[in-house]
Amino acid sequence: MHKPNNQTARLAGFLYLVLIVTGVLNLMYIPSLLIVPDNAAQTLENIRQSEMLFRWGIICGIISYLAFLGLVLALYQLLEHINRLHARLMVVLVLVSIPISFFNLLHKFSVLTLLSENALKQELSTSDLVYQVMFYLDAYNNGINLSQIFWGLWLFPFGYLVYRSGFLPKLFGILLMAGCFGYLIEFFGSFLFPNYHNTILPMIVNLPSSLGEIGICLWLLIMGTNTLHFGKRSGQVI
Repeated sequence: MHKPNNQTARLAGFLYLVLIVTGVLNLMYIPSLLIVPDNAAQTLENIRQSEMLFRWGIICGIISYLAFLGLVLALYQLLEHINRLHARLMVVLVLVSIPISFFNLLHKFSVLTLLSENALKQELSTSDLVYQVMFYLDAYNNGINLSQIFWGLWLFPFGYLVYRSGFLPKLFGILLMAGCFGYLIEFFGSFLFPNYHNTILPMIVNLPSSLGEIGICLWLLIMGTNTLHFGKRSGQVI
């Protein structure tokens, strides 16, 4: 019988933590400091004044995608004995998403090019420069939306493997599989309905994936492959 490797589990937990932290910085925190909705001129000025912060956002993106690659390989090694087909599907879906994500970062490099090339800046009026910068930022956001499809899809085979593992909590497996559909609803909802993000639905559909991913990350990092056993009489953890 295959015995899951505790060291591999904790490595996966560490890589998952790196992915979550750098992903939040890249996709949420840093953009919230720089991007002003419905104010392109202020957004451009913020990026100009905080160019190093913008660059750190790119670095966080690169680190997160590399951590994602290492994570899925560690998870494959940990879980492939449970169901090889689902384990391979999990890896394939992540491997498809990573080149898309890296290619999408080129839009941010294009923004830096517009702001750094003196000759180009002299040829463009301020309004043209604002338009070009927002064009690349919008293209980047479109790429993120496309990547979300695969960020969701991989959670289903991963959640299934967690559910069937026997050494990881089944609840996390259920949350991860539900999170797959949450990502898909998020993509199609925002793509098809302009007012989607003005509703409460995004918070609801994103909750399972958030709880499942953070939960399994901390479990792998702290518990590894260890399971909790409860005594029948005292209810004490053994």
